[in-house]
Amino acid sequence: MKTILLIGLGRFGKHIAMKLHELHHEVMAIDKKEERVEEILPYVTNAQIGDSMNEAFLSSLGVGNYDVCIVAIGNDFQSSLETTSLLKELGAKMVVSRAARDVQAKFLLRNGADEIVYPEKQLATWTAIRYSSDHLFDYIELDNDYAIFEVAAPNEWIGRTVGEINIRKKYNINIMALKRNEKLELTVTPDTCFAEGDAILVLGKNKDMQKCFHI
Repeated sequence: MKTILLIGLGRFGKHIAMKLHELHHEVMAIDKKEERVEEILPYVTNAQIGDSMNEAFLSSLGVGNYDVCIVAIGNDFQSSLETTSLLKELGAKMVVSRAARDVQAKFLLRNGADEIVYPEKQLATWTAIRYSSDHLFDYIELDNDYAIFEVAAPNEWIGRTVGEINIRKKYNINIMALKRNEKLELTVTPDTCFAEGDAILVLGKNKDMQKCFHI
């Protein structure tokens, strides 16, 4: 369990708070708008109404005691930038800030952010890749070259074993797990035989995935 300071309770911040609650983390949530703070109360450990650009207010929260500080402010970049800078000045261990464009990310990183998230950009990439292929179910980008794909087992693999197909040698792709009847099987051996309806989780370079699965 981690302690997290979440600043900004718009749609993005609200979804973060709800997921962190589901994962049983301790969350202190901050926003200038009272209605947003009241709405998020069932999902957080504590919440306060306040201006994150006010150094005295931010200092009173003891930001250095949190494992992660997330700046989820989306419609006021100046506020996001100043909040990010203040958090670092006040001793925050890890600051994760939201950016909409690359130029914003550069300024945030220069002013104290340790990591940047691009919710719109990342979701747009996922949507484009997911829905441009009929047999791709999910996609997680690890970096510019590598990703994890959840794909339907190709028809030509049905009835054959992992050893017979030899996907690692042919395409330099690793099979991480098999999904069968909505259950995940993590033990995949050379003798594992593919059946109709199977999905697989595979790890590899994007170009190799595209070539192997015609994505």
